[in-house]
Amino acid sequence: MKKIVIILVVSLLFISKCYAAQNEIVMDADSGRVLYGKNTNQKELIASTTKIMTALVVLNNTNLKDEIIVGKEVSDAYGSAIYIKEKEKLLVKDLLYGLLLRSGNDATLSLAVYTAGSVDGFVKLMNETAMYIGMKNTVFTNPHGLDEESENISTVYDMAILMREAMKNKDFRKITSTRKYDLKTNFNTYSWYNKNKLLEIYEFATGGKIGYTKRAKHTFVSSATKDNKNLIIATFKDDDQFNTHKTLYEKYFKIYKKYRLIDKNKLKIKYDKNYKVYTLSNFDMLLTRNEKKKIKRTITFYKNVKCNDSCNLGKIEISLDNKIYKTLNIYAERIKDNKKKKIFNYFS
Repeated sequence: MKKIVIILVVSLLFISKCYAAQNEIVMDADSGRVLYGKNTNQKELIASTTKIMTALVVLNNTNLKDEIIVGKEVSDAYGSAIYIKEKEKLLVKDLLYGLLLRSGNDATLSLAVYTAGSVDGFVKLMNETAMYIGMKNTVFTNPHGLDEESENISTVYDMAILMREAMKNKDFRKITSTRKYDLKTNFNTYSWYNKNKLLEIYEFATGGKIGYTKRAKHTFVSSATKDNKNLIIATFKDDDQFNTHKTLYEKYFKIYKKYRLIDKNKLKIKYDKNYKVYTLSNFDMLLTRNEKKKIKRTITFYKNVKCNDSCNLGKIEISLDNKIYKTLNIYAERIKDNKKKKIFNYFS
């Protein structure tokens, strides 16, 4: 009997080890705050999750309605494909669906060449974008994620930052959340189904991109929204990635509540009553009740500011445990005297 128990325990430990992600992170998409992480800054190969950046660069530099005539570059594609052919005509939008739903490496090369003139030029744009949005531990050498000849290296933290940025783009959000896309070109008719199975098993999933190579193993970056709370999860080296993401979402949606810490039109700041005081955006953050009590709101007024009709008064900072999560400028604008304006208009 003891032998059976020991074997069962060892088996369970082996299974849990096989299906546990080596690297994982849960991020609040609104604030960028890390709610949970394991090996978050460990550099790894990222496989086709690379294509989140590929899509973002394309969206930032082209028009969805631009027509692309597929060139010879698709002959260099291998691995996952949508099987487009040279001289086939597709819109940028079509190829983005092929890129994000089916992970088409041929679509990737066609988009890269169209966007930047060459694959090398496109990779340069990828790295510039990575640097701009704060992906400090990431290097791209190709737009598709294959790693036999070149490598793309990143961390789950950086990939969560990337997904957070990409989800700000409405076109990206629409494409990544689509389950099926039908298309007819001058050469062929296609029906593409999304490889992201989380969209099928978890009702609150809003998008994501999977990846796999023999060296990188399974990589996955996804997003979900529930009760107006927005989370992003990234995992590397996880054979049960879809269930892992679902489990993590359900856990962290329960733990945290969403709070509006800065309301752009309702700032409680004492200033001249003749002025409206405001910021340009709101700031929301996921917090536990105890964390909400520890939030610090620091207001700094700039010296010698002369405010006539409008001005930049200073800044407001939101911090938790001595870490600043948001800084916004504070503006003041003179309130126009509508009563005087109406009297003037009446007699004029």
